[in-house]
Amino acid sequence: MKKLKEVFNGIIEKPLLTSTLVLIVITFLVVGLSLPYYLNEFDSFIPQILAEAHGMIFDIAIIGILIFWLNHNGEIRRRIRTYKDEIDDFRLWESEEAAFRTVGNIKRLNRHKIHEINLVNCHLPRTNLNYVNLAGSNINSANISQSSLIEVVMENARLNQTNFENSNLNQANLKGAYASGANFRDAFLIKANFENAFLIKATFNNAFLMEANLRNCYLMGADFENVSLYKADLRGAKGLTVEQLSKVKTLYLARFDEEILSQLKTSLPELVGM
Repeated sequence: MKKLKEVFNGIIEKPLLTSTLVLIVITFLVVGLSLPYYLNEFDSFIPQILAEAHGMIFDIAIIGILIFWLNHNGEIRRRIRTYKDEIDDFRLWESEEAAFRTVGNIKRLNRHKIHEINLVNCHLPRTNLNYVNLAGSNINSANISQSSLIEVVMENARLNQTNFENSNLNQANLKGAYASGANFRDAFLIKANFENAFLIKATFNNAFLMEANLRNCYLMGADFENVSLYKADLRGAKGLTVEQLSKVKTLYLARFDEEILSQLKTSLPELVGM
């Protein structure tokens, strides 16, 4: 009895084998019950079989495809939920494994065209986020220091108090981002797009902002000490003062509104190349 139970359990654990056995049993049963009709009423029986065959084709074409589509979409939703749950599981866990597992889940979500991701307080230093799309994501207070974020998309993302220290954000898209108090110390931000971003009290000490787009940004209290703003565009910047710019490394070929440019030419001609 025990051996028979083991054999039965072994069969049901193999879906293909189980399906094959069920098909064989049902085939023998149906053919056995239909045998008298095959022998005595074959001419009238065939049209009924053909009618059933057409019904089967209809079932496969309509119901089968619909069920497959629903199952496929359900599976995708389950995967997306799993990836998000894993990000939640690793949140606040400050380890290399947590960082790389979270990055892997971010990239998997991107493959499913999901880019609005909750990364608040996530630990992601020394990771590779090149070309990742995080537009509209909440990344407040995350640690993404010493990381590579080349051409990353963080348009309209929330980056308040986020740490990007010593990271590479060359050509990153941070248009309209909310990055008050963010730390960009020693970061590479060459050709980064900050247009319309909120950078209130953000720290850019020793950062490289060459050819960066800072048009219409909110820069009240932002720290630009020893920053390279070569060819940067700061036209329309709000809250920007000559005092802030007096600490930069260079303003050569940088673009400003006429009012602040005239003040710079008067007080800091050596920085603007006058």
